[in-house]
Amino acid sequence: MNDQNPLNAIPLDGIDGANPLGFLAAIGTLAALSRAPDGEAPRLAWEARSGAWRPIIHVNDVTERRVVIDRLAKVLTQEERNPAFSIGDDLNLACDSFRAAALEAQTAADPGDRRFADFIAAFASDVIEAVVNGKPNGSIADTAFRTMSGAGHQHFLGAMRTFVRDTTADHLEKALFDQWAYDDPAEKHTMRWDPIDDVRYALRWRNPSGDPERKSGGSVWGANRLAVEALPLFPTAPGQKGLSTTGFTERPRRGTFWTWPIWTALVGIDVVRSLLALKELQDSKPSRDRLIPRSIVEVYRSQRITQGKYRNFTYGVPA
Repeated sequence: MNDQNPLNAIPLDGIDGANPLGFLAAIGTLAALSRAPDGEAPRLAWEARSGAWRPIIHVNDVTERRVVIDRLAKVLTQEERNPAFSIGDDLNLACDSFRAAALEAQTAADPGDRRFADFIAAFASDVIEAVVNGKPNGSIADTAFRTMSGAGHQHFLGAMRTFVRDTTADHLEKALFDQWAYDDPAEKHTMRWDPIDDVRYALRWRNPSGDPERKSGGSVWGANRLAVEALPLFPTAPGQKGLSTTGFTERPRRGTFWTWPIWTALVGIDVVRSLLALKELQDSKPSRDRLIPRSIVEVYRSQRITQGKYRNFTYGVPA
């Protein structure tokens, strides 16, 4: 490690920074630890290890990985009743209904707890309607991270509540420190942010909707739970062409793409928020000369794929 990355930084060897779910889980870990009342501000960086960019986490008063897990579990358990996850099962709310939730979140927000408001800002905007068949339909346009809306009994907010309820400290530990074995049941336990979640029937022996193997494996619960915590770092905002989500770009005749950076300096949550929003990342070929002074050594880009009523993400490739 270099001087910016102290020797007591803890490697998170379960995470591959090119996997969309892995990247979200890493920065979700940073976000959750940043809210821990009994610890110092954490910082996160990436190192090339074992054939991938993998994160390291550093907290001045932590030298053992079990302390990281215990602190994470404590934060997530204390905050499990987030009202943002209960505004519905999916993000197909009418604009008026979402506006009421946003006003409630605004009223409840204070400097010590903005989580409800930050999730609402990441989910959608009440001033931009979804467009169906070329016409606004009265419901909210929502985040580009939304992958499901109730088809096949898969619910975007419902899945979040399920992970909040079912994920344990052991699941968190497996996700962060072990090679992903995908030995957690996938049935009703996926946010569809992992490329492995692209389970189209044409690519499988069985119809995925009735595949019994999904009852015993196929998911990494801890990674999904931590990835949910990353969403407030990607707020939505009204734009000239509709609702925009931080990090996403619509490319004509090509589709929707999410781009994220990999950096080598240990930085805190506020710096990470700025790095994710850098305009230069959305260039067709981001300039390494302009990004390296900011400690950004790689840029990954994933395509969001829509198949029927579901969305999935491809594995990230260097942009």
